[in-house]
Amino acid sequence: MDKSNREVLLSVQNLDVVFKQGRNKFKAVDNVSFDIYKGETLSLVGESGSGKTTIGRAIVRINPCSNGAIYFKGEKISGKLSHKKDQEVIRKIQMVFQDPAASLNERATIEYIISEGLYNFHMFKDEKERMEKVEKAINDVGLLPEHLTRYPHEFSGGQRQRVGLARSIVMEPELIVADEPISALDVSIRAQVLNLLKKFQRERGLTYLFIAHDLSIVRFISDRIVVIYKGRVMEIAETEELFRYPLHPYTHSLMSAIPIPDPILEKKKKLFVYTPKEYGEGEKPALTDIGNGHMVYGSAEEIERYKAIRFK
Repeated sequence: MDKSNREVLLSVQNLDVVFKQGRNKFKAVDNVSFDIYKGETLSLVGESGSGKTTIGRAIVRINPCSNGAIYFKGEKISGKLSHKKDQEVIRKIQMVFQDPAASLNERATIEYIISEGLYNFHMFKDEKERMEKVEKAINDVGLLPEHLTRYPHEFSGGQRQRVGLARSIVMEPELIVADEPISALDVSIRAQVLNLLKKFQRERGLTYLFIAHDLSIVRFISDRIVVIYKGRVMEIAETEELFRYPLHPYTHSLMSAIPIPDPILEKKKKLFVYTPKEYGEGEKPALTDIGNGHMVYGSAEEIERYKAIRFK
């Protein structure tokens, strides 16, 4: 539980992810910390290459942590785990990948793709129960039982993403890491997939880490937003708090890029380009809580200025 008596389902603490190739090193994630509360949707937002997917993949244990720790329900899940604990984490934290075509086995039927986790974790008593679970999952995502005998290449992008979602929910997870699950889809299909995600959250009490770069979509689905730039957290706030009081200049630049439906206004709008600040020796920028659950990255001088803007 945190100070406001909310249950913390997942906690990322001082996470670093470093990729090495020979003598070369690249720090993709730099000292990232945030909590995800049970039943909420927390979104990671930032431009391409900012480290959002790397964080998501570290949580599901695809990318190893170079420093820091990740806790799930109060237990550390980064680093080495016992076989039993590893299996429990794999089942309870599922991931929906960005590319629905690349994340599905083209040689397997939809029935096998959805059943694979059930086979691996022995989550059924007999064939009848397995088929009941698979058919319920396929129905829940808006597809039909007759689709189970088909192969991924026979489906559209939106249908393939629904299969990926069915593959996740059939495992009865507590947390789903959704890595830009709608960026490869048509606009009309995006709304359907987002509504599905919200429906499952209501019905199953699911918690989401939603990774995206489109702030207009993030506003629709998120409870809180974490803004990431070059592997660092720039700002954390509740959704409407962030849209009402965007404080960090990088957040301003993301907001200025949101498309306006009116073509005349869209032509007139000015894009704000973020230029990173070089901090001097005496300045020690840090992620600071300025109140109202709003955290911003900056030096002591910048934090005072942000407070004055927020609470004027």
